[in-house]
Amino acid sequence: MARDHGKQIKDDMLYEDLREGGASKEKAARIANAKAKGSLQHRGTQLEDRTKADLLSEARKIGIEGRSRMDKAALVKAIRDHG
Repeated sequence: MARDHGKQIKDDMLYEDLREGGASKEKAARIANAKAKGSLQHRGTQLEDRTKADLLSEARKIGIEGRSRMDKAALVKAIRDHG
């Protein structure tokens, strides 16, 4: 059970997880409050929104063969089909 950090912290559990992960108090509070408010923006969470360089990096991490010859659409498909 997460400790209550008062009314200034809106998501106590996330705040504690971030602090345990090494985030500063200020950063943990900003992230926890933004998530609780619903305003935390994740840039590029959809594969189509990511850059080709990001997709190539992801494909390299998961070991997709022939990735250097793929266009962005093929990379998206290969990453989705990999799992």
